Amino acid sequence: MKIDIIRYLDKHHLTIYRVAKDSGYGYTTLHKSFNKHQSNATSINLRDLDALARAQHLAMWQVLQELETEYLSEDETDDGDDDK
Repeated sequence: MKIDIIRYLDKHHLTIYRVAKDSGYGYTTLHKSFNKHQSNATSINLRDLDALARAQHLAMWQVLQELETEYLSEDETDDGDDDK
């Protein structure tokens, strides 16, 4: 499963810079995290979730709920060993 963080940012009119500034987390850290390849085990971490929540003055569970219902998709590039 993959969470489309970039689409989430676009829909909410957020930039990585704005999220970094409003949350207090470093821009480079968030930029690397939001643009990294996501595996099934690491679709989003707590720091990223906290940063998105702080930037919008929401609770982390509210952001997570929206990400799970609106931005979660199958990762078509997954070459996992699920068939073995």
